[in-house]
Amino acid sequence: MNKLILARFAAVFTAGVLTACGMSSKKGESGDDITVSSAAAEPVMITANGVKADFSALSNECHGYGQGVQVDEKNRTLGALDFNHTYGKYNAKAIREDSKKITLTFDQGYENGYTAQILDTLKEKNVKAVFFLVQDYAERNPELVQRMIDEGHTVANHSVHHYSMPSLTEETCRAEITGLHEYMKENFGVEMTLFRPPMGEFSEKSLAVTADCGYETLLWSFAYADWNVDDQPEPSAALEKLKKAAHPGAVYLLHSVSATNAQILGDLIDGMRSDGFELT
Repeated sequence: MNKLILARFAAVFTAGVLTACGMSSKKGESGDDITVSSAAAEPVMITANGVKADFSALSNECHGYGQGVQVDEKNRTLGALDFNHTYGKYNAKAIREDSKKITLTFDQGYENGYTAQILDTLKEKNVKAVFFLVQDYAERNPELVQRMIDEGHTVANHSVHHYSMPSLTEETCRAEITGLHEYMKENFGVEMTLFRPPMGEFSEKSLAVTADCGYETLLWSFAYADWNVDDQPEPSAALEKLKKAAHPGAVYLLHSVSATNAQILGDLIDGMRSDGFELT
C-alpha cells in the first residue's frame, strides 16, 4: 500500500506541481507546466443535498490539477483561480477567495514517523490544519487520527483506496467516498465534509458525484515537491519557497512523510505570521 501510494504521488509531482491528464499545458516563466482547462463544464444545479444532474451525461474526461506558477497582483496562483471559476458549480475549490487566511493541509497516504512532530508544532503554534486521510492510514494509525481530532484539526476524506476518481464507475466513485465516510463515523465519531481527489485527478462527473455525496472538493493553491522521502528539499530553500508563495485564501498542500516539512513547519508558521497572514 505504501509503495503504491508513493508511486502515485511520484507520477503527479514529477515537475514539482501536478501535471495534466486530458488538459492542455503551457510553460510558465520558471519552466513549470501550467495546466489549462480544455473546456468549461456545463452548468448543473447545486442543491442542499448535492448536485442534480444526469451523471451519465457528464464528461468523465480525466483532468490532472496543478496550480501553476503564474500569479495575480495578490500573489494568488492563476491555476487555482481558474479551477474555482470553472468548477465552483460542483462545490469544488482550490483557493478560498472569500478569505484572507491561509489553510495548511496534509495528505496522509502512509505514516513515516513525522506526523506526531507536525502535530506537536501545530499545537505549540496554536494552528489548526486539515488532514486528508486514506482509509488504510486511519486503520493503521488510530492513535494519530484520534489525536488530530482531539486537538481540533479537521480530518478529511482522501478516499478508501487512493484510486484516480475518473477511472472509476459512478458507483465505485461513490463507494470510495462514502466507504471512508462511514468508517470514520463508526470508528471515530466524525462526519467528514471535505474531499481531495487522489493525485489531484478529477473529471466533471467525479466532481458532481462528490458534491452529490454531500462533500466539498478542496484542492490547493500551492504545492511543491515534498513527497519523495528519498529526495527531500533542502530545508532553507523549502522554507523560502513556501513563505514566498503565501497569499490570501491560500490552501497549502504538504505531505507529512516529509522530514523537511516537519523540520521547517514552526519557522514557516512564524514567518507567515510576521508577514501579516493568519493561519486557520
